[in-house]
Amino acid sequence: MKVQKFTVADATLEKSPGQDADILVGNVVDERHGGPVSIGYGRYGAGQSLTETMAVDDTMIILEGRLSVSTEAGTLEAGPGDIVYMPKGEAVTIRSDAGALTAYVTYPHWRPVHD
Repeated sequence: MKVQKFTVADATLEKSPGQDADILVGNVVDERHGGPVSIGYGRYGAGQSLTETMAVDDTMIILEGRLSVSTEAGTLEAGPGDIVYMPKGEAVTIRSDAGALTAYVTYPHWRPVHD
């Protein structure tokens, strides 16, 4: 069967590439599976932030906790059930005051652009 179901337990969470913060990511689908997108989970520790210019189009779904996402144009707050789209080329700062769990989909695959 090609259709699959995943939970956060299926992801091997590791430090986000190039970051010192307590931010972990783990793909469950990526270029190794032959599809056009990366899909996975992210865990943000309490009081952590990540600043980067998006190298890929990234859609993040907040599953637990809250995040703020700031750009030059302002800041938005997101909590459980919210979806945040961050287009390629956008400079963002993602902050977590109390910690958060997210799911994400990127196009194209994010890992090759960070390796």
